[in-house]
Amino acid sequence: MKYKPILIIGGEPNSIFLEILIKSLKIKRFKSPIILIVSLEIFKMQLKKLKLNYPFKVVDEFSLKEMNLNNKYLNIIDVKYSTKKVFDKISSKSNRYIHKCFDLALRLMSYGLTDKFINGPISKKFFLKNKFLGVTEYLANKTNTTKYAMLIYNKKLSVSPITTHLPIKLVCKKISKKLIIEKVQLICDFYKKKLNINPKIAITGVNPHCETIDAFDEDKKIVKPATNYLKKKLNIIGPVSADTIFLKNNRNKYNLIIGIYHDQVLTPIKTIHEYKAINITVGLPFVRISPDHGPNEKMIGKNQSNPQSLLESLKFLDF
Repeated sequence: MKYKPILIIGGEPNSIFLEILIKSLKIKRFKSPIILIVSLEIFKMQLKKLKLNYPFKVVDEFSLKEMNLNNKYLNIIDVKYSTKKVFDKISSKSNRYIHKCFDLALRLMSYGLTDKFINGPISKKFFLKNKFLGVTEYLANKTNTTKYAMLIYNKKLSVSPITTHLPIKLVCKKISKKLIIEKVQLICDFYKKKLNINPKIAITGVNPHCETIDAFDEDKKIVKPATNYLKKKLNIIGPVSADTIFLKNNRNKYNLIIGIYHDQVLTPIKTIHEYKAINITVGLPFVRISPDHGPNEKMIGKNQSNPQSLLESLKFLDF
């Protein structure tokens, strides 16, 4: 194959994912063959319900390396999952099925089939069951990866939180100079190796205006020393105030804004880019991407969902 395939798992079966996948494939023809790991039964039922269609063929995981995969078709590996309802309420019922899909994808990548991976959204509440903060941590555990980071990427401006889906009261207990240095270096390596960019970076403080009335000042004691260390090799400033760094004249100076906690940077970036950002896990043995949204239970079955984030995910991996 001239282009390595893009490997996709459907994730939570009761979601908008198959809808936005077919919409994306209808918008653009990709050079890379696409392999979808999904329940064939679910795939057929949902497309019929949504009145969507796309040419596909069922393939066998054991003969994929020898096959001449065609980008004119959606290549499907069937993982059995039976249901009487086309769309059901999200619950733990699908957990075993989703685990099987992840395991199959990881197995195929370990064989060297590809290093390009997209997962459809899952329910953190039901699938992860508080064992992992997110899919980032789930896949890090599955691949024995100890250094990893979440990158919400857009070519104009990206963000990364030092801590991910962590309750606010636990953030200051988690952050450290070492953790900040490790995450920032990891993301910079990704920018340089994968994107051929030496990024300009700003890192926010923990506290409003990088000030506190508390006896312990995290910005002076943790963030500032980490930034000073990183300045020796990287183009970085900080800590900067999170409430002004995203103003247009400020954010335009940077490729990447690092936040201390999740909503500090994900709220503004989703406001700025809406669906034109993608979630990349940096540090895994492969490039893992997911669209920057969840299963979107309220929109299931309505055929009104925006495929833009998945479309951007596919474009990023189409090399």
